Parts: sequence; C-alpha cells; structure tokens
Amino acid sequence: MSKLLIKNARIINEGRSFDGYVLTDDAFILTVGESGDNLVSALENEADRIVDAKGKWLLPGAIDDQVHFREPGLTHKGDITSESRAAVAGGVTTFMDMPNTKPQTTTLDALDWKLQRASETSVANYSFFFGGTNDNTDEIRKLDRSRIPGLKLFLGSSTGNMLVDNKDTLERIFSEAGMLIAVHAEKEEVIRKNIEYYTSRYGENLDISFHSKIRNEEACYASSSEAVELATRLGSRLHILHLSTAKELGLLTNKIPLAEKKITGEVCVHHLWFHDGDYAQFGNRIKWNPAVKTIQDRDALRKAVNDNTIDIVATDHAPHLLAEKEGGCLKAASGGPLVQHSLLSMLDLASDGYFTYEKVVDKMAHMPADLFHIDRRGYIRPGYYADMVLVDPNQKTLVTKDSLFYKCGWSPFENYTFKHSISSTYVNGVLVYDGKNVDDSVKGLEVRYV
Repeated sequence: MSKLLIKNARIINEGRSFDGYVLTDDAFILTVGESGDNLVSALENEADRIVDAKGKWLLPGAIDDQVHFREPGLTHKGDITSESRAAVAGGVTTFMDMPNTKPQTTTLDALDWKLQRASETSVANYSFFFGGTNDNTDEIRKLDRSRIPGLKLFLGSSTGNMLVDNKDTLERIFSEAGMLIAVHAEKEEVIRKNIEYYTSRYGENLDISFHSKIRNEEACYASSSEAVELATRLGSRLHILHLSTAKELGLLTNKIPLAEKKITGEVCVHHLWFHDGDYAQFGNRIKWNPAVKTIQDRDALRKAVNDNTIDIVATDHAPHLLAEKEGGCLKAASGGPLVQHSLLSMLDLASDGYFTYEKVVDKMAHMPADLFHIDRRGYIRPGYYADMVLVDPNQKTLVTKDSLFYKCGWSPFENYTFKHSISSTYVNGVLVYDGKNVDDSVKGLEVRYV
C-alpha cells in the first residue's frame, strides 16, 4: 500500500471549485476534503508522499471517447505507446479508441489483440469500440458489453469499406445491438453529389476551402437525422459523434437529464476552436471529417455545450504524417493530432469566458463517465480510481515541435501559447507525467463498463 496526499490544491469537481486535499491509497481515492477542516496534519503523518499543490488546480483526468491511435497497421503515424503518452501529457487519463485500424476491430480476435497490446504499452487507461459492418452481426452478438464502450458505425465514406450502407443491416443493428451505438454521420450520396458538382466546375484539384462545401451541413444533417429516426423508432441508444453544424443540434435535447437520454451528442475541440475562415491560415492541417464549418456553426456548438444540448467534448484525435496531409481537398488525408492539447484548449476557451472551468471538467470528465457508464472514473470521489491532473494556471504552454509527444510530429496548435500548463498527471494514483517527462513504466488499466 502507498498513500499519496495532494494538499493546498484548488479542486474543480462536480460543479464546485474549492481549496482542498485528496488522499489516495494505491489506485483509489481514499479521502477528499476542504482546507481548514483540521485533518490535513493527521493525513500528513499517514501519507507516504506529500505534494503541495498551492497555486494549482486539481481536476479529474479527462476521458476522451474518440481517438484513433492507429495500432495495428498504421503505426508509421501513431501507435498506442506514442499516443497514450501524448494523452497523459495533455491531462487525458482514459481513452476510447476507434475500430478503423488494419485489421479493423470488427472481430472478437481483433478486439482481444488490441486489449492485450494496450495492457502492455498504454500509459493511460484504455478501451476500444467495436466496429459494425454490413456483415458482422454475428460477432456483435458475442460481445462482452462490460469491456467495450459501444458499437461504432460509419454512416459516411470516412473509412471506406467500413461504411455501413445496407438498410436491412442498419435496421438489424439498431434493433438488436442492445448497447450504445456511436455514429459518424455524413451522407455518402450528398458528398458524392457535391464532389461531382464542384469538380465539374473547378476541376479535380480543389483547394482546402472546398472541403466544407463538399462535406456540408446537408451531408451531416441528412445522415444524423436518419440515425435519430432509426434510434427513435427502434428504441436504440444512439450517440452522435463530432457534431459540426448548428442544424444538427435540433436533433438533441437538454430538457431531460443525461441519465434519461436515449440520444446524446459529442463535439470535438477543433469544431469549438476553428471555423472555415481559418482554412486560409492553417490549410490542410485543419482538414477533418466532418469538416470545420462556419463561425455561426462554431458559436452554436459552444452555446450547446453550455446549455447541455451537447453532452461531452472529445478530440477525434487522428494523426497523419504531414506528407499525407498534402494535396488538394480531395487528396489530403482528413484528421489531425489533438489529444495532447484538448484540455488546454478548453481551459483557454474558459479563460476567455466561453465556458466556466467547472463546465470544462463536466464535459471532459464527468459526463463521459456517466454517458458510457464507466466504472469509478471521471470524478474526484472517495472509492474512485485516482485519475487526476494538476494544472498550473500561471504557467503558459508554448507549443513547439520539440514539445510534442505525437509520433506524427506536428500539431495544428504549433507556435500557439496556451494560458495554462499541465503540471502533472496521475493514472490510477501513480504519477505518469511530471510536466516534462512521461514515466513509461506506468501502465494504465482496461476500462470497465457497468
């Protein structure tokens, strides 16, 4: 047994900010208290290690429900080791990885391989979505639902042959899955029509400014509204990933608590930070699917985070080599690395008045834990796993190539200075990141769902 006492911290947790302390016992939180309750001196005698966090904030570790860590098969641009290191350096202590690897995570064997690999290499807590296809419903029926966050369906062309476009299969999955269904919702027919329209007028080498015209509001809404219709009619549990348009927000509600919602939504940090006017500066570095949309869409998404229409904030972290990001908008790869700077970016938006710091914690830690029914994570509570992050609000972070943990070696935030810094990250009570270095001897745990 090893007890850690973090004292004199500004704890931001469960809608409150207060000066206090946390005592951990191995992997778990033992005690949470407020400064001035006269218990700290006794706990100091009990602790094996004491951290004086005066001037720093203590947050529950962020939970990212959508990352692409590229292993197996695409490890030239990322792997579980490198990207989990980036995650903890950014205050993300738990991740849920997507199935579009090589091979795809669409069989039980592929899922078991990932779980085993992560147990050996991930410094963060780990979990993996299972991918649905047009022909793997038998495998879906065999899943242990306590070991996966849900089923991932691609309803657009983002990942080629993982596109689920058979109507009978969709009906069967939505009616029989019996688990959360997370969807990438972009309508393939609309995308193809838009490509044909713009290439016929401007040629094949369309620049990046056309990306949001091709993957436009219509493409997103047509697909997400169909998913909502299916889920509503069949009583399914639907989670819409990376919402990017104001129009789609009408498919969600904030009139009922999260625990009662059958249809929930996620927004990613890039859709809260960038808009289509930024293509001129950042080019293909901010090319994602779904595309970054208008400033009006961005502002509507920010409002929806604040009023709880949108339930959680994630990244869709998807590293590519810069060489793969070259070319016109029909050629350059979509996606980019974000997990090292997602919490910092949200804290910056909070400092600029768009959110409260309590709201950032809610959307990046509490709500992901609640939405996916994660076992004892996402909160600073006695009995919960000690996944915690110390943030220094007075130390800025300049993003440079040398500071990146990503295997791909670049970031859309390069040369930007964040107002805060990640001082240290604890995974299951163990210091894994000290503000500069990652301790590779630390290994995260498999996430369980209850």
